[in-house]
Amino acid sequence: MKKLNLLLIGILSVYSLSAQDISDALRYSQSEIQGTARFRALSGAFGALGGDMSAVSINPAGAAVFSQSHASFSLSNVDFNNDTRYFNGLTTSGNSNFDVNQGGASFVFATRSNSPWRKFTFGIAYERTNNYDDTWNAVGLNTNDDGNFSNSIASYFYDYANGVHLQDISLNGRYVEVAYNNIGNSYGFKPQQAFLGYQSYILEPVTNDDNNTEYYANVNAGDFYHDYLYASTGYNGKISFNFATQYEDNLYLGVNLNSHFINYNRTSSLLEDNSNGNLITEIDFDNSLSTRGNGFSFQLGGILKVSQEFRVGLTFDSPTWYTIEEETTQYINTNEAADDIHYIRDIVNVYPQYKLQTPSKITGSLAYVFGTQGLLSFDYSKKDYSKTKFKPTSDTFFANQNTNITNTLTDAATYRIGGEYKVNQFSFRGGYRFEESPYRDGVTVGDLTGYSLGIGYNFGNTKLDITYDQANRTNETPLYNVGLTDAAIIDRTNSNITFSLSFNI
Repeated sequence: MKKLNLLLIGILSVYSLSAQDISDALRYSQSEIQGTARFRALSGAFGALGGDMSAVSINPAGAAVFSQSHASFSLSNVDFNNDTRYFNGLTTSGNSNFDVNQGGASFVFATRSNSPWRKFTFGIAYERTNNYDDTWNAVGLNTNDDGNFSNSIASYFYDYANGVHLQDISLNGRYVEVAYNNIGNSYGFKPQQAFLGYQSYILEPVTNDDNNTEYYANVNAGDFYHDYLYASTGYNGKISFNFATQYEDNLYLGVNLNSHFINYNRTSSLLEDNSNGNLITEIDFDNSLSTRGNGFSFQLGGILKVSQEFRVGLTFDSPTWYTIEEETTQYINTNEAADDIHYIRDIVNVYPQYKLQTPSKITGSLAYVFGTQGLLSFDYSKKDYSKTKFKPTSDTFFANQNTNITNTLTDAATYRIGGEYKVNQFSFRGGYRFEESPYRDGVTVGDLTGYSLGIGYNFGNTKLDITYDQANRTNETPLYNVGLTDAAIIDRTNSNITFSLSFNI
C-alpha cells in the first residue's frame, strides 16, 4: 500500500522548474524524408514538380498539378544500424520496424472554360515526418582523467549540488521517495539531482551544517568503466489540409495548414564501475522521459512553368508552434545506498506544459521535364536552427536555454537532386541529398548524406512504386549535458524500403 500511495503522489506533483535542453529543441525542429516511394526515390527533390501527395508536403502548389483527383498510401520498413565508439569500446546495435508512413487524397475541381483560374484542389494527407526509434550502447573504459573525477557520473551530481543548501536535500524525517518528490515540487530539478547524489552516498557535505553549500565526492580520480544504454521510440507526424489552384497554363499556387503531433519515449541507463580505492565503486543511474505534444504550422508555395520543359518553385514553411508536456522517472543505486532508495523509481515527475517554436524554412526548386520520357529536379532549402525558442521567453530557465541555442546551433542548408526515366510502363528513379550540420561545431550532429533508388509500374489508373533509400550521419553525443560530458561517437546508417500504391479517383 505504501508504494501505491506514493506513486499517486508522484503522478499528481507539478514541478516548478523544467529540464528541457538543446537536444529537445533540435529533435522537434528536424524532419526526415518520409512519404511516397516515388518522392523518396528522388530524395525529396519535388519542390518544382508536384503531382505527388508527398510533393504537396514540400510545396503546397504541387496539388494543382494533378489533372484529376488522386490518392495514395505508403508502407515503409525502417532499418537502423548504429556503430558506437566510446574510448576503447565498440558496439553495434540496430532494429527495424514496418509501419504506415503516408496516406492522403487530393480532389480536383475544374472551373468554367473561360476562367483564368483553371482548377481548384482540396486535399488532406497524413505523413510521418520523423521516426524516433533508436538504440545505441556506449561501452568502454573512460580514461579521460584530468586529475579529478570529471570522467565519473559522480561529477554530474557534484555539479548540480554546487550552491545547494544541505537542509534542502536532507530527509528531515521523510521517506526517501517523499523527500525526492517534495524537493522537486519546492525547489526544482537542480536540488533534486543533488538529493540523488547525497542520498546514494556519492556526495558528502564539507560541513554537516544545514547551511552547507559545498560537497565532495566519495570517488577518486582514475579510470571508470561505463556501460551506457540509450533507447527511444516514437514519431513526429502531421496532418495537412491543402488548398491549391492553377492560374492560366503556367502558374500554380497553394497553401497547407498543418496539425503536428509528437509521441516520444526515451530511456537511458548507466552502469559505472571502478577500482580506484573509492568508497563508491558501483553506480547505477537510470532516466526515462515521456513526451506528448501538438503544434501548428502553415506553408505557402508556388510553381511557375517558365516553358513547357522548365519549372521553378518556391516554398515558405512557417515555424511550428508546439505545446509540449513531459513526464520523467529516475532511479539511482550504489554499493553503499540504503535499500529504500529503490522507491524513488515509483515517482513520476510531471513538468509544466511549455511552448517550443521551431525555425522557419525557405525552399527554392528547379525542374526540367523531358516530355513523357523523364525529368531532373533540384531543391535547395535553408533553415536557421539558432532561432529555435523555448517559451515563455520571460522564464529565466528558458531564456538561458535560448541563449545556449543561439550560441550553439546555426543555419543549415539541404541539397536534394533526383531524376526519373520512363520506359513504357516502367519508371526508373534515383536521388541524392546532403544536409549540413545544424551545430556550429559540425560534429555534435554531423552532416548527412543519402541516396535513393526506385522503380515504378503504371497500370493505367493505378501505379505501384518501390524505393530503397539510405542515409548516413556521424554524431558525437555527450552522455550527459552536465558533469559527465564525454561523448560517444555514433556512426548512424538508416535504410528504408517503401511501397506505395497511388490511383486516380
